[in-house]
Amino acid sequence: MKKLNELTLKEAITGLKTRTFTSTDLVSACFDQIELHNESINAYLTLTKESALKQASEADRMISEKGEKAFDEKPLLGVPYACKDNFNVEGVEMTAASNILKGYISPYESTVTSKIKKAGAILLGKTNMDAFAHGSSGETSDFGPTKNPWNLDKVPGGSSSGSAAAVASDMCVFAIGSETAGSIRGPAAWTGIVGLKPTYGRVSRYGVVAMASSTDSPGPLTKTVEDAAIVLEIIAGKDALDATSSPLDIEQYSAYAKVNDLKGLRIGKPASYFSLDLEPGVRDHAEKSLDVLKSLGAEIIEMDLLDPKYSIAVYTILQRSEVSSNLARFDGIRYGHDRDAFGTEARKRMMLGAYALSAGYYDAYYSKAQKVRTLIVDDFNEAFKEVDLIFGPTMPCVALDLGESERSSMFGEMMDVLAEPSSIAGLPGISINSGFSNKMPVGVQLIGPQFSEGQIIKAASALFNKFSLGERKSVL
Repeated sequence: MKKLNELTLKEAITGLKTRTFTSTDLVSACFDQIELHNESINAYLTLTKESALKQASEADRMISEKGEKAFDEKPLLGVPYACKDNFNVEGVEMTAASNILKGYISPYESTVTSKIKKAGAILLGKTNMDAFAHGSSGETSDFGPTKNPWNLDKVPGGSSSGSAAAVASDMCVFAIGSETAGSIRGPAAWTGIVGLKPTYGRVSRYGVVAMASSTDSPGPLTKTVEDAAIVLEIIAGKDALDATSSPLDIEQYSAYAKVNDLKGLRIGKPASYFSLDLEPGVRDHAEKSLDVLKSLGAEIIEMDLLDPKYSIAVYTILQRSEVSSNLARFDGIRYGHDRDAFGTEARKRMMLGAYALSAGYYDAYYSKAQKVRTLIVDDFNEAFKEVDLIFGPTMPCVALDLGESERSSMFGEMMDVLAEPSSIAGLPGISINSGFSNKMPVGVQLIGPQFSEGQIIKAASALFNKFSLGERKSVL
């Protein structure tokens, strides 16, 4: 029998509605798990235990008084979650895992956390991350690296390392992360959970520490595809505080997660994604996943896209350029500490970005990168005339050893090579677990056209339902 902290979001909501257990029971179970394992995993930076238990008591009162009707107004009532520490939560410390913001108490609320709070969910705490989201391993945090729950000698992936590790280790029911290029899908793949990166603009960026403003996308990290769909329904939508947010109506994404027949769906297998130097176990699971999709009725179409290597160059220039602009506001005068508190990774990225934007180099680097970005967007647009979705591995290998990232200055870009093209084009993508290689989780992903979240959820859920993590073999 599952412990309460091991429940999926759907199971937690069902149990609360039927009063099988209380929100206080559920929140307490998560804090018990945090007490047991957070010291070794380092997933949480800040805990909000006192307020969480108080909110749980209030949720229990509402459920007792109104029954299931309480969930009509607050669909996530009483459910505990974790949030990446680059989202502002009023009255809670927000560091972006950087010493420059240590001690900063947010005076306002991000749109994402505001919507989740309005839906009744309860914040357990803020999670660790690569500082300012600069990294793909979870090791650049100024407060120590996050460890992978499946093997504490391995990295969990980044930059949403703490959120992914918290979900994978059942220290919360679901979590919120953000992706600029792989920061949701990557850690989801390496920790064996589900990570959904929405279309750019589908979810508001207001109140999220900006990294690369033209690609930043908040999204959920969950235990199932259906859970991700439920959370997306809550956080998606137009926001007057974010001019880049989309006015398109929010779909009932969770309905797509109930479809298991993929007949008529055309799924592309890009040769350039499979010609990379993939770890054998990763390649094997990707091929087997394609067979499963085919058995579910999908048509698998051999196709090609621009070599992902071009996305590495484009992303490096654009991301560093936007970082140099966004981090200029951290001057130690209005808030935070002085710029001496910046970590090494932030300094490197700001310097390269400033160089790419400087007189005499702007046209050679930044302007050219934007032109190639347009070619990547056009390439996807042409591809989606022939296929509905695109499939591939999420990461080229399984989680690597702690310290491995120090061997390459381009570690993050190389690990995120399969996520960068779709992020640059602003496309939605989802990663799910497809099994294990060398006793570590393997992730596969589905990518769709802009605002096709329903379709990627449908295909991913049908595939996910055919897989199972089986008996937990993590160090926990």
